[in-house]
Amino acid sequence: MTPEAKRIVSELRCEFYSLFATAMKVPVRITGTSYSSSNSPIASWVDGRQRLNYVNIYAHTAPDDFFPKRPFLLRLAINKSAGSVTRVKHEQEYQGLNQGWDFELTVLPEEILDFLPWIVSLIQADDKGVPSLVQAPPCLSKFVVPENGLFNNAWTEKAWRISI
Repeated sequence: MTPEAKRIVSELRCEFYSLFATAMKVPVRITGTSYSSSNSPIASWVDGRQRLNYVNIYAHTAPDDFFPKRPFLLRLAINKSAGSVTRVKHEQEYQGLNQGWDFELTVLPEEILDFLPWIVSLIQADDKGVPSLVQAPPCLSKFVVPENGLFNNAWTEKAWRISI
């Protein structure tokens, strides 16, 4: 990944996590400071059912020295591979990791902040166990959803178009 792409991911992640912590209205802990894939910063919180949850933002694809025209796409992952997130320490007591629900959203870097309110509503709906509470995604967004109909992996239309 180019230094510029790393800088953009780091800045967007920092801004998203900060705004996310405010919007969640529950304590959110942001851990990690480096970009390395093994220690990527995450934001974690304990939901109403006392399950630890986390969100991670990282580059799904990005230009680099060998492929400078590679599409720059970000992925926002919620509870993805929750069983492997053992480094998360949280100030609150919790009953275990939320392994019952995960979600991934792939977006262009300029789209990610627009999705913050929608991501928060998606998380809150899952916490309440009422998926119908999810507000509509940001206007002018279309999603590509897997053929199996499971809504745990979505791409914005723009991200999908440049990836193929």
